[in-house]
Amino acid sequence: MAVYAIGDVQGCYAELQLLLEKISYNNSEDILWFAGDLVNRGPGSLAVLRFVKSLGAGAVVVLGNHDLHLLAVAAGCAKNKPSDTLEEILSAPDREELLDWLRFQPLIYHDKLSGFTLVHAGLPPQWGLIEAQSCAQEVETILRSADYQEFFKHMYGNKPNLWSTDLTGWGRKRFIVNCFSRLRYCDASGKLSLNEKGQPGSQAKDCLPWFEVSNRLSKEMKIIFGHWSTLRSSAVSEPGIFPTDTGCVWGGELTALKLQGKQLQEKPEYINVPCEQIKSVD
Repeated sequence: MAVYAIGDVQGCYAELQLLLEKISYNNSEDILWFAGDLVNRGPGSLAVLRFVKSLGAGAVVVLGNHDLHLLAVAAGCAKNKPSDTLEEILSAPDREELLDWLRFQPLIYHDKLSGFTLVHAGLPPQWGLIEAQSCAQEVETILRSADYQEFFKHMYGNKPNLWSTDLTGWGRKRFIVNCFSRLRYCDASGKLSLNEKGQPGSQAKDCLPWFEVSNRLSKEMKIIFGHWSTLRSSAVSEPGIFPTDTGCVWGGELTALKLQGKQLQEKPEYINVPCEQIKSVD
């Protein structure tokens, strides 16, 4: 059995199949972890959703911002953007089955055996593993309830931007989902800078990549994440930090991180395939 973590697919179904061919993927034995953003911008979002869902227990998926946006659009709480490629899913005969499956995916996954934790974007410095799991459960519970549409009415926005245990209501849930699905930069206090999107070095002077905050409570964790297409693993010196989004939908690469072969990898191995899809970064 092998375990691979795969970065943002974003509807690039053909490239996903090329990557699985390159790693000699065996669907009866191997496990695939997906770091969110299965859909949108690429041309094959429906095929990606159907394929990953068909893997059953052979796939682990955490929700990304594009997955949540699809659910919000389907719920009538957001509009399709000009750059969205979601219509094929929204008009599919198995639409409800696919959307219900996606809605029940988690925001965080922690594997006790290997010690790896999978999220889409990041964690604020005030959260360790237990806090992150507890916060994720707050949002997951409402996403899986009959009132999930109400959450999507309040999901969008950049405030509040600083964690406090005193946060309540929709603001608290918005902060939580923004960390898991949108975070790249924050300041030393953990105040989120959600409009900063470039590679490290391009940000405002008071901003840090979330994983470089010196006192973050997740320092002892091994965290795999996507979302940041301009961040390369070669630029990360912080131990236990494993970015996997290599910008497939922007004409970059689709990446798998091999975590386990017949035994746990001492050092995870990055495996890539080139991608032809080219879009403007947003």
